[in-house]
Amino acid sequence: MNSPTPSPMFKKIALVGIGLIGSSMAHGARKHCLAGEIAGYARREETRVAAQKAGFADSLHDNLESCVKDADLVVLASPVGSFAEIAPQIGPHLVAGAIVTDVGSVKMAVIRDVGPHLPEGVHFIPGHPVAGTEQSGPNAGFAELFEGRWCILTPPPGADAAALEKLKTFWERLGSKVETMDAAHHDLVLAITSHVPHLIAYNIVGTAADLEEVTESEVIKFSAGGFRDFTRIAASDPTMWRDVFLNNREAVLEMLGRFNEDLSALQRAIRWGDGDELQNFFTRTRAIRRSIIEAGQDIEAPDFGRSQKEKDTD
Repeated sequence: MNSPTPSPMFKKIALVGIGLIGSSMAHGARKHCLAGEIAGYARREETRVAAQKAGFADSLHDNLESCVKDADLVVLASPVGSFAEIAPQIGPHLVAGAIVTDVGSVKMAVIRDVGPHLPEGVHFIPGHPVAGTEQSGPNAGFAELFEGRWCILTPPPGADAAALEKLKTFWERLGSKVETMDAAHHDLVLAITSHVPHLIAYNIVGTAADLEEVTESEVIKFSAGGFRDFTRIAASDPTMWRDVFLNNREAVLEMLGRFNEDLSALQRAIRWGDGDELQNFFTRTRAIRRSIIEAGQDIEAPDFGRSQKEKDTD
């Protein structure tokens, strides 16, 4: 005798943005029976057509009101730079008791741009699934994206405890490990663990492309593992990362200042032939890599030799 299908956590999930993260949430919600209905919003017709072919949504919308109508979970999954325009449009159409969250990589800007436009009785709990690939668009999503990854929730002061617990359970059922922290602290942590590394990757790849004495074919032909990894990171969605840097500028600039100080110290060590300083620095940083592997956030195999599925879950 077949066991009954569990009741969904949410009657309707509205995804405002159906790229990699939004579509992956939809696939995961379907896989784990978390939603009675899934609605998706995209401004561009070609995005909606691609989403329809991917089949992860029950309805697709070109206007925000119809997408969020009667939704008890609304997820802002578009670039964070669009939130200031979206929030006042959806605010009047949200039902009492609904949870509004997001998936942006910065949190203070989200609280600033979204919070003031949400009505009383709607629970606002910003979030950030620390997962992704360099791929984008509705066809890039897959249900397993969040499995074994962290999702950080940053509830503002006074957030409803029951709504927070429900959203935490939702992410856990998608496979994530959930951490709760202050929004400002989140932005500082992510500046060094994600934002500055992406900025460095974009810069290194751009520098290589600009070198007049090295042809494009040589850059590609002789790219060693380090440069390959940088190009993978630098292939991430340009719009999303533009908005990240514009909306987390204080934390990013603080971390860039510290990075430049350390880089200057390495420059001096190389100039003066200080092998001991270089050895000590590289030994200390190597230990960080080992800690990441031990924490289950990566595997030891080099990226160049991994299967596509292993790469997709980076």
